[in-house]
Amino acid sequence: MTYVNHKRMGALALAGFLMLSLPACKKDFLDINPLVGSTEANYYQTPEDAQSAIIACYNPLQQEVTNIQGSSELSVHFRWYFGDIVSDDATKGGSGDGDEPQLLLFENFQGNGSSKLVLGEWQSAYKGIAYCNLALARIAGIEMDEDLKARYLAEAKFIRAYWYMNLVTMFGGVPLVLEPLAPSEYQQPRATADAVWAQIEQDLAEARVDLPFRTQLSTSELGRATWGAATGMLVRANIYQSDWLPAKELAEEVVASGEYALDPDYGNIFKLSGENGPGSMFEIQFMNASGGNWGNSLEGTFTNVFQRARGAFGGFGFNIPTQDFVDEFENDDPRLAATVFQVGDVMGDRGVFSEEATGMPHQYYARKYFSNQADEAPFGDPNPNGPSNDRVLRYADLLLMHAEACYHLGEEEAAKSSLNLVRQRAFGDEEHDVTAGGPMLLQAIYHERRVELGLEGHRFFDLVRQGRAADLLGPLGFQAGTHEIFPIPEAEITLSDNLITQNPGY
Repeated sequence: MTYVNHKRMGALALAGFLMLSLPACKKDFLDINPLVGSTEANYYQTPEDAQSAIIACYNPLQQEVTNIQGSSELSVHFRWYFGDIVSDDATKGGSGDGDEPQLLLFENFQGNGSSKLVLGEWQSAYKGIAYCNLALARIAGIEMDEDLKARYLAEAKFIRAYWYMNLVTMFGGVPLVLEPLAPSEYQQPRATADAVWAQIEQDLAEARVDLPFRTQLSTSELGRATWGAATGMLVRANIYQSDWLPAKELAEEVVASGEYALDPDYGNIFKLSGENGPGSMFEIQFMNASGGNWGNSLEGTFTNVFQRARGAFGGFGFNIPTQDFVDEFENDDPRLAATVFQVGDVMGDRGVFSEEATGMPHQYYARKYFSNQADEAPFGDPNPNGPSNDRVLRYADLLLMHAEACYHLGEEEAAKSSLNLVRQRAFGDEEHDVTAGGPMLLQAIYHERRVELGLEGHRFFDLVRQGRAADLLGPLGFQAGTHEIFPIPEAEITLSDNLITQNPGY
């Protein structure tokens, strides 16, 4: 399965995985035939092999269902599981407490390392890292156009940094694997969180040098890593570490490039027609026609069906917005209607939302990843073939990170300028501009992040990095010193022969 625009370690043992078969891709981009029977001995010889190796690096980004290694169990893993549900923005939902009970435990800050949810996160990330490490180790030796080679290596570094950022924000320090491992090397200790962040920064800094600008991509290449994506993710890495000056300067490079703009219509961003739009800095591409199933999800997303209302709407009903989240929106903020379905709203071509129609007592459902019935897979099971891209990084996010960095550097006018650009797009005027300074300005930036990026998987991680999680999530069970990060999967501790240690409090 290659990775491109259609409309658009496991355990550490997977670090030695050989790409024996690289299935072919979405429609236009990099249409490579499967290399059935290839081995490392006869692979990595030609430019075409290098191209296939990079396609393979993108593939795990689309895998939201993990076959747990050494088990017949499947584990779904979404960033919004932990970013939204383990926060004050959403509750688990589903059919009740018995539906994804392990997620309910994490929602109540009672989850532990035996959960397949954290194991799925861990294994999917290290599988992705393994592909990137192989590409980086082997493509360098292929005789081919040097500029294209540099781009491929930069893409692998970007994707590796993406996976390590997921890991370090979830678990803190993790094993730092940067090359393919021999079986005798599979047992690796944890690196410090600082060491992981340093590697993320290095990968992204090196990647952005050799990645193309978004405006240099053909339509069929949308979804591939770009200079803007790497620079924006580097801003995020610095923000998470409170490194305000480099975050500010890098964000200003992106703004000055003119590569991105805020979509004038906020409601358009999460429509299928709005994918890879002017404010899109990086999206994981999904399509509805690859024929994926629950064991092999291929190129469709599960988010559409998981977040859609139950009952007459055919969804699973997860990620239910809280009243506290809904109340965060100003009365005239049009983003609320683009983010949340409320009772009485028309849910696309699926009908009018009522409690009777859903069979559940919820007043709200998430809207951003809603898909119409008309957009369902044209063949096969529609559930694992959702069409909506995962918006990983948006220009509005970058502007709000810039505002936050400027505030902490004492540059309040610059902070207000970036903040108000986001608000002006939302409200369509300057009457809603923030004029306050000091702590009220910082609270305004925090407010804007919550409503602008709501239900996109940021909230929990924002509260932790801002040092506000204990105050706001304490009533939900959050304990400072423990719940800033999640438990290391017990299976991985065992596989490491206890070289990997558990996080405090678990």
